[in-house]
Amino acid sequence: MPLRSVRSRGVPRDAVHHPLFARCYARLSTGAETRMGMARVRERLLAGLSGRVIEVGAGNGLNFAHYPGTVSEVVAVEPERVLRRLAVDAAQRARVPVDVVPGTAEALPVKSEAFDAAVVSLVLCSVRDVPRALAELRRVLRPGGQVRFFEHGRGGGRVMTFTQGALDRTLWPALSGGCHLSREPVAALREAGFVLGPYRRTMMPPEGPALPSSYCVLGTAWRSS
Repeated sequence: MPLRSVRSRGVPRDAVHHPLFARCYARLSTGAETRMGMARVRERLLAGLSGRVIEVGAGNGLNFAHYPGTVSEVVAVEPERVLRRLAVDAAQRARVPVDVVPGTAEALPVKSEAFDAAVVSLVLCSVRDVPRALAELRRVLRPGGQVRFFEHGRGGGRVMTFTQGALDRTLWPALSGGCHLSREPVAALREAGFVLGPYRRTMMPPEGPALPSSYCVLGTAWRSS
């Protein structure tokens, strides 16, 4: 599908700038599609979506190939320039129309109540202000609109949660593009006023030793009417 243009509405193009991390992430995430089974996760994340969808923190656009044909349009917001350029390339190969635009989760450059669904995939770990980002999701979703989420966060026993917290307070965010390991996405969605639907905990990678970033959750939430 050809990429269609969307105005940035005054959003600065370099609101987030992590070029080294972005290049590393692009390589690692592409390999994880098959090695870690992320392609199957993306299929489950996006299955059954329809109408207009906003994807927040689209990264290098690996979700685009998995949107079903029932989706009429995807507006993909990505603040990091290197990843946004890769997302534009991915959008041109997508089966559905995808518009890639600059912007941040805390200030989405779109109108209120304009979307049937929102997608966040490994995003809430790195946004600067989680409550504000989720408030923006509520703003742009129509009443009854759904959020599909796949996020990592706090998990494991006392030793692992202590390790996650220690890494968050020291090196991890600086090395990983602002990522945090000990956030709790399900609790954050609930506190933001979303109605939680079915969700399940999973480990990534599904086999092998547990890493501080391994504790993931895949699910659905709704904006109340």
